[in-house]
Amino acid sequence: MSLLPRWFDAQPFERQVVLFALVFDPIGFAAGYLLAPEFGVEPILGGVYGLVAASLPLSLLVMREASA
Repeated sequence: MSLLPRWFDAQPFERQVVLFALVFDPIGFAAGYLLAPEFGVEPILGGVYGLVAASLPLSLLVMREASA
């Protein structure tokens, strides 16, 4: 196992949520904004769709914590 996943799992749950949001939200918005014209959608709306898609890993983290 790599050092980064072990370090991440050692962090408190609240910090894990913040880290996930800080990493995935900007990536999701940027990807949605840049890919939106390819699908015939306004870029800002694509950014919103990207944010929604980027919330999936965070939801999975919350579900993993709830089941533990």
